Amino acid sequence: MISAALDPITLDIMWGRLIATVNEQAAALMRSSFTSIVRDAGDLSACVFDRRGRMVAQAVTGSPGHINSMATGMAHIVKEFPVDTLEQGDVIITNDPWITVSQLHDITIATPVFHKGKVVAFFANCCHALDIGGRGLSADARSIFEEGLFIPIMKLHRAGKPVEALYKLIASNVRTPDEVIGDIHAQIIANEVGGRQLKSFLQEFDLDDIEEVSDAIIARTEKAMRAAIKALPNGAHSFDITLDGFGTPIHLKTKVTIADDEVIVDYEGSSGQVDLGINVGFNYTVAYTTYGVKCAIAPTVPNNAGSFETIKTVAVKGSILNAQHPAPVAGRHTVGHFLPSAIMGALSGIMPDKVMAPGADSLWNTHVSGFDGRDDSFFSYTWFSTGGTGALQGQDGLSATSYPSGVAGVPAEIIEALTPLVVLQRALRPDSGGAGENRGGLGQTMEIEVRSKRPYLFSGLYERCEFPAPGLYGGRAGATGSVSASNGETVKPKISRMLPPDTIVTLAIPGGGGFGDPAKRPEEVIREDLLDGYITVEGARRDYGFLHA
Repeated sequence: MISAALDPITLDIMWGRLIATVNEQAAALMRSSFTSIVRDAGDLSACVFDRRGRMVAQAVTGSPGHINSMATGMAHIVKEFPVDTLEQGDVIITNDPWITVSQLHDITIATPVFHKGKVVAFFANCCHALDIGGRGLSADARSIFEEGLFIPIMKLHRAGKPVEALYKLIASNVRTPDEVIGDIHAQIIANEVGGRQLKSFLQEFDLDDIEEVSDAIIARTEKAMRAAIKALPNGAHSFDITLDGFGTPIHLKTKVTIADDEVIVDYEGSSGQVDLGINVGFNYTVAYTTYGVKCAIAPTVPNNAGSFETIKTVAVKGSILNAQHPAPVAGRHTVGHFLPSAIMGALSGIMPDKVMAPGADSLWNTHVSGFDGRDDSFFSYTWFSTGGTGALQGQDGLSATSYPSGVAGVPAEIIEALTPLVVLQRALRPDSGGAGENRGGLGQTMEIEVRSKRPYLFSGLYERCEFPAPGLYGGRAGATGSVSASNGETVKPKISRMLPPDTIVTLAIPGGGGFGDPAKRPEEVIREDLLDGYITVEGARRDYGFLHA
């Protein structure tokens, strides 16, 4: 009943309702989740799509890697199951890395919403499963076949009835079936919550579907995004980032071209795909590319199909940013999370007041499994840790803060309550933030002990242990990270290994790069850093020439 030309006030009210709906969807998922990965870390996404599979709105909670990958992945789901073939009560599942989030651990659930006898929208969400079988969460697999259970686009429920054989297949191939199946049920419930809210929305506004509303939202978003890009001068800008990789450094070469009202991001010249699991599926590359461009150029413009239309991503097939099946991809974030920093580095020459220096960027994912020393029961647990972000013009970087993923670190109390792990230390690392007129954010130190009477499996997906986060405009690099064991054994990042039960593992997580000449940092700010313990006396003298420390 709404006219073809939606007035701005009505559209704004509808937009607010859609955002509230997807926020409720995300809240339902987090409240009903069986794992701290979703409940506490927020490693998830929740979105609503129109019947054509275009993302209209996303929840404020969630990871850009999940949200933007799912946004492009829905096109594959709609192609596999056209809307006119779906039945009320259908639920679709996949973890195909080349369609959604470039990792088998990330499971996407999509649910069609029926109104007046037809599909009017989809609600979909994605979250990180505690386990997916295979080698576990590590990067030492040689192909996708070693990394776990691969679920193509399939119906998990058909006309309201669970496909029991698929549930049994999933449960039989993971180490923690209760938690994995429990979270899948939570994902289904979250979509149902969103669907109920949307049908209430349609009834309130007397709408048959959301197509007119989605057209208006997406068109206005695209218009705003193009205007923001057009305000920049045309031209090409480059930036290179070097990462640890596996023995051989990984090079990310980035060229960002402003072409009138569009942005082209080309990664030609970046390293080729490798034999171990740090490769990135193109969908994930697109996700963090679009996010990086939006953060720099138009952070206030809504994130939906309209904003994606203005950004073109180019990566050579067979490169590390467009890895081809059956390449291993479990640790894809140890490369993909650096793309926003590469984009901001490229744009720093034309918009220095809008970009931040590179930071730790990649989450430090730690997985431990073994037998609880208290009752000898099997446990398997994954948690995320964060380093420092890069500094901006006029602002220090954030310490122990997740960027660009937005995933939270899990509190020590939660880790200890759910597992036989003991967090002996968790503290900011003094001097780990790169010096600058604005200092990079600090990394953190964690000491972990496992209460077990048997050897346990330890696996860490860690980056920036060899190549630090560089600064911008004369800012210095942040500190590199490291991992060590109390028994003197070498614990290599990205490789899983068995450790003796009395071993204490220490993680030193990297800091962010500085921004601007350290000589321009005010004396009183340096004194505050000393008093707060962010820098040491030695660091003040070495990095800032501060002789009064």
